[in-house]
Amino acid sequence: MNEPGNGVVGRDGALLVVGDVVTDVIARHRGPLASGTDTAAAIRTVPGGAGANVACWAAHWGAREVRLLGRVGTDAAAWHERELTASGVEPLLVVDPQAPTGTVICLVDTGADAERTFLTDSGAALRLDPGDWSDALLDGVAWLHLSGYLLFSEPTRALVARALASARARGVPVSMDPASVGFLVELGVNRFLALVEGLDVLLPSRDEACLLTGLPDTADAAAKLSRHVPLVVAKQGADGALVARSGTVRAHVPAVPTAPRDTTGAGDAFSGAFLAALLAGARPQDAALEGCRAGALAVARVGGRPPAPESGQ
Repeated sequence: MNEPGNGVVGRDGALLVVGDVVTDVIARHRGPLASGTDTAAAIRTVPGGAGANVACWAAHWGAREVRLLGRVGTDAAAWHERELTASGVEPLLVVDPQAPTGTVICLVDTGADAERTFLTDSGAALRLDPGDWSDALLDGVAWLHLSGYLLFSEPTRALVARALASARARGVPVSMDPASVGFLVELGVNRFLALVEGLDVLLPSRDEACLLTGLPDTADAAAKLSRHVPLVVAKQGADGALVARSGTVRAHVPAVPTAPRDTTGAGDAFSGAFLAALLAGARPQDAALEGCRAGALAVARVGGRPPAPESGQ
C-alpha cells in the first residue's frame, strides 16, 4: 500500500468508522431567535451523528463495505439500526442499558449561509469504552476512521487509544475529523495533538485547523498540521479544500457551487466521500474533489445524511 501522504492509497477491504450515533432535531428558522417568545421554525427529527454520517456518505459514495461501531440507548436503537442498514452501512451498535441515545438540536438560520448552531446532549454516544472494542473488529478492514467527538469523554478517549494501537499493529491507516471547535477549546490543543499521535490523515474544518495551530490563515495552518500528521485535508466550505503534506500545501481544490439549505453534516459528507475515493485508489487531491461534491450535495439537503437509496433525492 502507498502511504496516504504520498499519492494513491487504494486498498481492498472494509471501512470501519467508530463514532457517534445521535438523533438530530433540526429547527430551520429565518433571522435571529426571538428571546422570551416564539420563533417560527420548520422542525424535523432525523438520524445523525458525525460518525454515523461519515459512514453513510462513504457507502453512498461507493465504498464497497462500511461498518459503524457506536453506542446508543434502548430508546432509539432499533430505529438507528434500520436507518444505517438502509444506507448501506453495517451497524455494530452497542446498546446502553442506562443512557438514552444522544440528541443534538440543530438551529439552522435559513439565511444565505444556512449556518447552524448545535445544542448537544451526547447521551450514550460518549459512553463507548475500551470494553466495546475488540481487535477482531479490524478483521477485513482496510481503513479505520475515528470521529473526533470520541476525544471528549474519558471512556471514549481510552477506546481511541486502544483502537489506534490495534490499527498500528495491523498496519491499518487511521483518519480523524476533529469534530468541534467548542469541544476542542475545552479539551485543549496540546492534549488533542498528543491524543492523535500516530494518525495518518486529519480532516479538520477551517476553524479547527486554525485553532489547532494558532494561525489565522488556513493554508498556513494546514501546512503546519501536516508536520504532525502525514496528510491533512482542510475543509473550507464555499472555499473548497486544501491538501497538505510534509509541511506544504500541495493542492487547493475548488468547491462545487450550490445553494445551501442546511449545512448540518456537510463536513461529514466531505469526509465520507473523501475516504471512499481514497480507498478506491484516488489521489488525495482527487479524493478531496469528491469530498467537495458530496459537501455540495449535503448542504442542499436538510439533515446530515445522503439521499435514501430508493429516493435518489
